[in-house]
Amino acid sequence: MAFIPVAEKSIGSGGYKDGKFISFLKKYQDAETIFDHWKDKYEEAYEYTMPSRESFYEETIGERRTDKIFDETAVVGIQEFASRLQAGIVPTYGRWANFEAGTDIPEEQKPQVNEALDEITKYVFEILAGSNFNQEVHEAFMDCAIGTGVMLVEEGDALNPIKFTAVPLPKVMLNNGPDNRVDTIFRKRQIPYNQLMTAYPKAEMSETMLKAIEENESKKANIVEGVYKIYDEANTEKFKYCVACMNEEEIIFEKQLSGVGSNPYIVFRWNKGSGEVYGRGPIFNSMAAIKTTNLTVELILQNAQMNISGIYTYEDDGVVNPDNINLVPGALIPVAPNSRGLTPLAGAGKFDVAQLILSDMRQNIKKALYMESLGRPEGTPMSATEVSERMADLSRQIGSSFGRLQSEFVTPLLRRVIRILSKQGRIEIPKIDNREVTVISQSPLAQAQHQQDVAVVNNFKAILGQTFGPQVLNMIVKQDEVARYLAEKLGLPEKLIRDPEEQQQIIQELQNMQQQSNMAQDELGIPSQQPQGQQ
Repeated sequence: MAFIPVAEKSIGSGGYKDGKFISFLKKYQDAETIFDHWKDKYEEAYEYTMPSRESFYEETIGERRTDKIFDETAVVGIQEFASRLQAGIVPTYGRWANFEAGTDIPEEQKPQVNEALDEITKYVFEILAGSNFNQEVHEAFMDCAIGTGVMLVEEGDALNPIKFTAVPLPKVMLNNGPDNRVDTIFRKRQIPYNQLMTAYPKAEMSETMLKAIEENESKKANIVEGVYKIYDEANTEKFKYCVACMNEEEIIFEKQLSGVGSNPYIVFRWNKGSGEVYGRGPIFNSMAAIKTTNLTVELILQNAQMNISGIYTYEDDGVVNPDNINLVPGALIPVAPNSRGLTPLAGAGKFDVAQLILSDMRQNIKKALYMESLGRPEGTPMSATEVSERMADLSRQIGSSFGRLQSEFVTPLLRRVIRILSKQGRIEIPKIDNREVTVISQSPLAQAQHQQDVAVVNNFKAILGQTFGPQVLNMIVKQDEVARYLAEKLGLPEKLIRDPEEQQQIIQELQNMQQQSNMAQDELGIPSQQPQGQQ
């Protein structure tokens, strides 16, 4: 597959060949200016929590970056935080969302639509389970613990229909739009010139670019991918996708993306300040405790070294030469007459005070990362009730951030997946008068919130039944609607629920059976049993 040569352009000023590149560069520089204000803070968080991850600054391959790590609480904690977040929102091999008919679809058509959507939901999660989603989302959640996570969702091949990539935060530059939402994403890449054809098979190259590929075949080109929203039409999602070679100052590929789920980049944040572009995660907010903990452990190790090896004083009488003293077992050290020789010096540090500070700081870090909120499980395996209560407690603690992750990550992610699978012809979303579906979260954290709604209904029924009896309960409460409401809250598949016609058929059959039983009893002279309340 070859590039398509295009005519050389001479638009713009400042030596640039392409007017489109000038516009692209302006947006890139605006995002880079914002990025520069944050990278020092993020780099510090990376050094203390994820030293093995790629740096925000240039560094050599294999460079050691663990010099500041003296305590592993935050290093281990961020891994556990990402795992807990994944288990609570997008559990591995779990069905953490449902596609349901939206509120605009007529009520009488919803059961049929929901049953069809249930099969689509099952297929979508089979695709996700077979993809690399579970591996990449953990990496993205670790970046989210710092503040901002970025997931790239691309169309795959016949074997893997969807490909997920957790884009490292040092390679991403963002900017907000007029609605204060992230609408501009730039991704920096380095690709060898001889692999550009493989990476972007539909790219259109100028003669200068083709010549550069021939001359720099083994060298790496600085590539920037950009996606930014177009606001020329209301109530429509439109994006421009561009690929620029910064070495040659040229746009090599561009296309317009339209429709829901067309943006391949999913940007999500744990929390953020008003008007800010980048997020602030629990690691970002607990950096003071993390730095204090590492400093305290460093001082403890220094004090321990002094207490183990010891510090000594000696009389400077011109006889003792400290350069000739070797403190090893069995050593003989000459001492002048009437001299005290080497005298050990007591250490000034107090381990008990340091341990007290260390314990408090470690507890603050664990609290910030929502670790052991109900204590670490010990002894027998956790029951279903204990698991549910732990998820409910975690849901209460991260309520606001959970809502942000639902709107910025879960919903856009599934919309993107639906778009790719629909484009490939693998699924067909049912529409009623062009009204589509709604994404309903069924993750463990969402289920923990639904359990509270279920408890309210059960408590109401229990109190009403105990106070006034079952007759009043049945008179006031629509039991069939209660059953459907509970099924909805508990995430029961639609195909397990009888539709109204089937329910009426069952009722009719029961009434016919009751009538036949009464007729048989009348023939035998046995008084027929009437329902309670009828005399």
